[in-house]
Amino acid sequence: MKLQICTLFAALLIAAPVQAQPVSQPITWDLIDEYPATAIPGEADTFFAEAVKRRTEGRVVINTIPDAKSGLRTRDQLKAVTEGRHAMANTLAGALADESPIFLLSSLPFVTSSAADARSLAAAAMPLYDKLFAERKQKVLFITPWPPSGIWSANPVTSREALRTLKIRTYDKGGTDLFAQVSSAASVVSFSDLPPKLDSGEINAVLSSGDGGAARKLWTHLRNFSEITYAVPLSFGSVSLEAFNKLDARDRAAIEEAGRETTERQWAAMAGRVARNYTMMRENNVVLNDKLPAEVMDALRTAAAKSIVEWRAKAGPEASAILDAHMKR
Repeated sequence: MKLQICTLFAALLIAAPVQAQPVSQPITWDLIDEYPATAIPGEADTFFAEAVKRRTEGRVVINTIPDAKSGLRTRDQLKAVTEGRHAMANTLAGALADESPIFLLSSLPFVTSSAADARSLAAAAMPLYDKLFAERKQKVLFITPWPPSGIWSANPVTSREALRTLKIRTYDKGGTDLFAQVSSAASVVSFSDLPPKLDSGEINAVLSSGDGGAARKLWTHLRNFSEITYAVPLSFGSVSLEAFNKLDARDRAAIEEAGRETTERQWAAMAGRVARNYTMMRENNVVLNDKLPAEVMDALRTAAAKSIVEWRAKAGPEASAILDAHMKR
């Protein structure tokens, strides 16, 4: 009898359905960006998302939201991450000048003349940047340098008088302060808000890299690009500390590695980016001018010197000392 009962019990165990083990769902973070996926920060977002997926073996997924499809402009992205509305943002530093003038450091006029120059300055300033983001409950995961900024314009900038006719869009307060001294009008305008202003003629020039301009097809309105190597601005990929700290140590380390990999990739990508942009611009009949008259460059540099003096007074001694050390290199 005992043998029969044991046999029956064993048969029931074999026949019983096996309970499936719950499959853990990946953690998903939105990464918002005002710029298109084809612009250099958009490419950084895509690369970072792929690196995170690979390094965390799919446990963390980055959902990239480019081209201001989040409904937010650059200046609003930082606050959105601080408040937990989005886990991540890739944000142009200069647009955050209202938060701190230190954010303008990478876009100060005529301070950096090459990618190597810009990288050196970025490395020296990184402790300050980390502090600024930490104060806003965020952590920097990767950096994207932009190709050098120039002037897109409807008409060529061939003289001081031509410079004065510009009604120029800038990307940060530093640019606005400078061009207010030498042009007829200057204002910060989001790329997403730019098309109707170009259509109406309210704006006839744009301070931007060949990269940003090409991504937005500025040649539809502006057929000239003046290469003045104005600045090599930075964008920062940052994450909410609350979201980051919810991960286990393994995934936090993996994501930090993905961020370092993305930063290295973006600095390396600068090498051929300008040449590719210029090729695309020429294919779309943009006239490239890399030798502006001395009177134009003198006017720009004089205005730049004044802007930097004003920036130093606002940014404080620590930021000013970093700039001093950089300029002495």
